[in-house]
This record gives sequence, C-alpha cells and structure tokens, in this order.
Amino acid sequence: MRNQEMDGPPENDSCSICHDDFNLPCQANCSHWFCGNCILRVWHHGSALGPCKCPICRRIITVLIPCETLLQNRREPDVWEVLHDIQRYNRSFGGGSNGLIQKLRDMPFFLRRLSRELVDPQRSLPLFFKLRMFLAVKSMQLLCKLKITILPTYFVCFICISDYL
Repeated sequence: MRNQEMDGPPENDSCSICHDDFNLPCQANCSHWFCGNCILRVWHHGSALGPCKCPICRRIITVLIPCETLLQNRREPDVWEVLHDIQRYNRSFGGGSNGLIQKLRDMPFFLRRLSRELVDPQRSLPLFFKLRMFLAVKSMQLLCKLKITILPTYFVCFICISDYL
C-alpha cells in the first residue's frame, strides 16, 4: 500500500504559492507540494540556467515529482505540458547526465530564456554563464557552416537561419 505522501498532497492543504487548492500537484525533493504551474512559474521567473529554490524552506529544488493522478491524466493537453516542463526541469537539475543530443534539443528553450534575461535590466546573468551560452551558439553555427552531419539539419539550423536567407 502506498502512503499518502506519494499519492498526492495532504488533504485540507493548499499551494503555498497561489494559496488555492492544488491544481496539477507535484512534490519537490524537500517534500513540499505545489501546483505544477505555480512551481514552474517560480522557476521561469528565476535564473535561466539554475534550479529554483523552494518558496517555503529555500532549499534548492533538484527534482519535481508529479502526483500519481497527474500521471494518469497525461493525455490531457494542459497536463501533458506541465509534465513535459517537469521532465525538462528534472533533466536539467536532477543530476543525471545529459548527452549531446539532449543538450541540443534543449538549446531552443535555454536560448529563449537567455534572450529574456538579456533584455530584462532587472535580471543579469553572471558573465561566465553568458559566455558559456555564447560559445554554445557559436559552436552550433560552426556545425552548420561546416555541414557536419552528425545531427539532422533541423536540430541546428534554427540558430543560423539568417545565413540561409
């Protein structure tokens, strides 16, 4: 028999971010529960390249565990989107190894986040992270120009689309 902690959030409790009943709940590694959309919004509001901190205990969240009912309803579009973002979060900050292909697949997501950070004067990334992202983009452009075919073209050419116009 599973315990309540794994099945879902405690009854008569609410999300500490939106202060409403849990909607698409997930549990952080610190054992606090949040609405899936709420904790993902906290992550999107923070640094583009780092994990978010738990709004309650301020521990770094390294893994988000979706509620069992969320997994059972994964075919619904809003549930699928939350699960997809949770998987991306867990891949990025869960300590597992990311292969080259996975890093390339995640590149558009991180480029969007980076561009948002660069435009917003209230947020600034440390120079090291900006440099690392710049080098990653330049490496991708080099792959395009050298026509290296380890990857299908659609993984790479979205970055250097201006070269083809």
